[in-house]
Amino acid sequence: MSEKPSLTLPSDHFRAVEAAFWIAPCVAFFLFPGHHVLGSQIFINGLFGLSLDLILGYAGIVSLGHAAFFGVGAYTAGLLSAHGWGEPLSGLVAGGVVATVAGLLTSFLVLRGHDLTRLMVTLGVGLLLFEAANKASALTGGVDGLGGVAMWKLLGRFSFDLGGTTIFWYSLVVTFLLFLVVRRIVHSPFGLSLRGIRENRRRMPALGTPVARRLVAVFTLSAAVAGVAGALLTQTTQFVGLEVLSFPRSAQALIMVVLGGKGRLYGGLIGAAAFLWLQDLLSAQSPAYWQFWLGGLLVFLVLFARGGILGAMDRLRQLAQTR
Repeated sequence: MSEKPSLTLPSDHFRAVEAAFWIAPCVAFFLFPGHHVLGSQIFINGLFGLSLDLILGYAGIVSLGHAAFFGVGAYTAGLLSAHGWGEPLSGLVAGGVVATVAGLLTSFLVLRGHDLTRLMVTLGVGLLLFEAANKASALTGGVDGLGGVAMWKLLGRFSFDLGGTTIFWYSLVVTFLLFLVVRRIVHSPFGLSLRGIRENRRRMPALGTPVARRLVAVFTLSAAVAGVAGALLTQTTQFVGLEVLSFPRSAQALIMVVLGGKGRLYGGLIGAAAFLWLQDLLSAQSPAYWQFWLGGLLVFLVLFARGGILGAMDRLRQLAQTR
C-alpha cells in the first residue's frame, strides 16, 4: 500500500537553474534588440499569471474574473497620470493598494461555497466591473480608452522611450522583486498551510489552521500583485482600455498558468513567455489563422503534457535518469 507524500516546507534557497532563468532575459535584451516591448509584455503577463497561480495553484481557488483586479490597478495608475500625477513608482504602489482593497472586499463573496460557486462569483465580479467602467465613460473613456496618460521619467532620469529599453528593465525589475516576495511567502509556514487547505480543507481546522482567514489573506495578496501588474501595463503602454477588465484577459491568464504548470511559481512566468512568443510567431506566419494553430497546441499540451511545460520537463528528466 503506497503512502501519500507528506507536505514539507520547501527550501528557500535559489538554485542554479533559477539564477539562470533570471539571467536569460538580461542576455535576451542584447540578443534581440527589436523585441524589447514584447519582453516587457511577457514580464507583465507573467506577473499577472503569478498572481493567479497564488490562488489557483497554492490555495485551489479557481477564478474566471481575476482581470477585475488587474484592471483596477491599471485604471488607478491611468487616472492618476491623466489627472496630473505621472510618477511611475507611486502610481505602481497606488494601483497595488487599490487592488488590495478591492480584493479584500470581494474575498468574502468569492470564498463562499465551492468551485462552481466561486467560478460564477469571480466571473460576475469581473463582468460587473467591466460594465461599470464602460458606463463611467466620462471618467474611464469607455470603449475609446482613457486618454492623457503620460508618465514622468523613471527615478527622474529614464524616459519611457519608444524603443522599449526603459520599460523592459522596469518591468523585469518589478516582476523580479514581487516574485521574490511571493516566493518567500509560499516557502513559509503560511504557504505550507495553503497547500494543506488545497489538499484537504476539512482536515486543516483540526490542526489549528484558520482556513477562512488564510484564504482571505492569499486572495487579497493575489489581488494586490494583479493590481501592480495592471498598473505596470498602463505605465509601459501609456494607455488604458476596457480590455484590461475583460473576460478574455482573465481567460488568457488562466491559459498561461495551465500552460506553464500551476502551483510551481515559475509556471505563470514560463506560460506567459511561451504563450506570447507563440502568439507573436504564429500571427506573423498566419495572420488569419494563428488562433487555430495556437488552440491546437494548447489542446495537445493539456491532453499529453499533464502539469504543463514544467510537468513535461520533469517527466523527461525522470525518463533520462532511468536510462
